[in-house]
Amino acid sequence: MNRRRFLRSAAATGAGLMFAKKILAQTGMGKRPDDINLALLGAGQQGYVLLNACLKIPGIRFKAVCDIWEAYNLRRATRLLDKVGHTNNAYADYKEMLDREKDLDAVIIATPDFRHAEHTIACLKAGLHVYCEKEMSNKLEDARKMVLAARETGKLLQIGHQRRSNPHYIYCYDKLVREAKLLGQIAAVNGQWNRSIQNPQGWPKGTEIKPEILAKYGYKSADHFLNWRWYKGLGGGPIVDLGSHQIDVYNWFLDALPTSVMASGRTNYYDKATHEWYDTVMAVFEYDTPRGPVSAYYQTITTNSSQGYFETFMGHEGTLLMSERASRCKVYRESWVPETNWDNWVKKGYLLQKEGNQQPEQKDAVADARDSIKPAEYDLPVQADKIYHQPHLENFFDAIRGKAKLTCPADIAYETAVAVLKVNEAVEAGKKLEFKQEEFKI
Repeated sequence: MNRRRFLRSAAATGAGLMFAKKILAQTGMGKRPDDINLALLGAGQQGYVLLNACLKIPGIRFKAVCDIWEAYNLRRATRLLDKVGHTNNAYADYKEMLDREKDLDAVIIATPDFRHAEHTIACLKAGLHVYCEKEMSNKLEDARKMVLAARETGKLLQIGHQRRSNPHYIYCYDKLVREAKLLGQIAAVNGQWNRSIQNPQGWPKGTEIKPEILAKYGYKSADHFLNWRWYKGLGGGPIVDLGSHQIDVYNWFLDALPTSVMASGRTNYYDKATHEWYDTVMAVFEYDTPRGPVSAYYQTITTNSSQGYFETFMGHEGTLLMSERASRCKVYRESWVPETNWDNWVKKGYLLQKEGNQQPEQKDAVADARDSIKPAEYDLPVQADKIYHQPHLENFFDAIRGKAKLTCPADIAYETAVAVLKVNEAVEAGKKLEFKQEEFKI
């Protein structure tokens, strides 16, 4: 029996527990002051992505991994960590992990949404800083409890809206929107996340979880476990799974919270027996911003991938196109705005002017002529040199070290949860729903 299985074994009692504690104590030897001992709770698809991102960050040492799918998720994660030299212990039960691992500083939680609150609160109360994937929870009451637990324990709680730490987004918000005000008055926002159809996941051969184990952790069947995002009570559907990333950006860039939302949600393709949530959602938010009213449209379609994912902020003088894909990020100057108005920002290096696409100034053009002229296009000077989640994780670790402030602490993420979860309510109500500003506060 190897060390990892020994630590998980229910037979590890008496002298065995003493031996286990000795092993655990030895894992802290040689730790430098800035090193962070880390655990991963939830080693599925998203957890594995975060694991790989963490391995690119210096000063991080994984000490433990926990996942109820021992034959696949847990094995895959621990094998990777063993390969790169991170001595780690594997667990199926997170309570056992918290009880035995006494050298941890923080935990990354990437379990299904309906488990986030339980796992986050337990880890915070165990004295750990927490990075929890979005959505905070599929229930606002549970999200509220997470915020309160962070306040009560004094531990950091970062939520995985990773665009908040993305250098492209930070640059555009700080330099182009706030300082240069290149877009003028923003009156409309448009965003989407479209995906192709995906077949339901099934067990890889020989990796099945026993029904009694699934039931213990809140799953009625293998399909509930493998495809939890599509089931009510487990996830919040595509608007929560995908849309929360971008609706969070709406709130951020507009410096405001929505005042109302109306939405349409339908299942147009999938079988409703296996996809309880809508495969097509379209929503319209209304904002009252410091610079005027804004209408913001958002859609998520999981039956077609046309144009992928992006956010577009449209002002009367220009347009900002944003995406995690750095190559898609652009700024467009409206054709009626003189090129000289933007020259100063090009000279300052805020924009990169593309050759051959600038249109002559239209002094006396009528509206129809304006519409026929292609807006001038500019690139951004920020280069992408890290994978998507890495900057957000780095911000979390730097905050633990006292070198930074969290870019998406629990209070901000809670505001996004209020806005996003209201979309599903609006779909069910079949009408516009108003927000009360006190809804966003705890």
